[in-house]
Order: sequence, then C-alpha cells, then structure tokens
Amino acid sequence: MTAATNATRGANIPALERASNVTWPEWLELFAAANAASLSHGEIATVALARMPAALENPEWWAQMATIAFEQHVGIRRPGQSADGTYRVSASRTIVGDRDAAIEFWAKAALSTNFLGAERSEPRRSRTDKRTFWRSNLTGLGKLEVAAAVKDETKTIVTMSHEGLPAESDVESWRAFWKEQLARFPSAF
Repeated sequence: MTAATNATRGANIPALERASNVTWPEWLELFAAANAASLSHGEIATVALARMPAALENPEWWAQMATIAFEQHVGIRRPGQSADGTYRVSASRTIVGDRDAAIEFWAKAALSTNFLGAERSEPRRSRTDKRTFWRSNLTGLGKLEVAAAVKDETKTIVTMSHEGLPAESDVESWRAFWKEQLARFPSAF
C-alpha cells in the first residue's frame, strides 16, 4: 500500500514505538515476515504480543494497538472500524463533579434527546468500582454507552461511545452529535 492510501492513525504510531521500543518500520518488517496480511486479527495480535517487551505494562493492549495499526496500514481496516466491519466513534469531556451525578444528568437529558431520528431501546444502568454506565441500543445503528469515571478528587471524565455503525459515512455525523450532547453537560455539578 502506498503512503497516499495508508489510513493508519499517525498519532498511534509514536506511542506504540515508545512503549515497545520497536520502530514502525521494524513492526512492518516483523509483520511482513509473518505474512500477517493473510492472518486473522487474533493471529496478528499473537505475532505482536510475542514482540512486546517483557517488562511492558499491559502488553496485550499494546499488541492490539500494533495489530490495528498494521491492519489500517495495509487496508484491512479503516480508522474507527471494528474487526466485524462496523464503525465506532466516541467523544469525551472532563467536568467537575461526581460520576453518578453525571450519569443521572445524562439519563434525564436522554429522555428528550432525538438520536438523529433513530429509535432507542430502554436504557440499562450499571456501576463498577471505577465507572458508572448508561447503555442503550439504536435500532439498526449499534450500541450506545455513556460512561463516567473519576479523573481526580474533583473531576470526572464523561465518555460517549457508539459502536456498530454500519458505514464509515455515519461516523462524522455521530461524532458531531456526541460532541453536542457533551456540550449539554454543565461544567460542574
């Protein structure tokens, strides 16, 4: 694939190089030697994991990053595309306040939200030690997840994620939609 058609997210490459101590050209040589373009996603990830430094924290995550970057580089996957061929988009905002209050605000706001004309299923809420969630599905347009996590003693990060979009052309309109929804949050609770 030529550089003109390379859809690898450039911002991912320097982080991968720093974490793995392997340059991008070295990664490409490794994947070429393994004939990775003909392998499944899981098989490529196994190749990448074997090259990760033993002392690296969370080597599986970094192997996934290397795999996705390679898949984008050779045209197997586009940025934002999942292994199943659908697309995902997310946006986030940091606010001052409690994570549960942020999800409560969204749960109320979602009641009057027009999801670009799509029908939304009944939401589900859950909570773990680290995050509070609001989840729903859109008929034919995938899954929604709004998550709030503590950033520090006073701040919370709210992330709106949407996966399962059927076409790449859907991504930017939904990205704009999610950014508009985040702008509705007060800066402090």
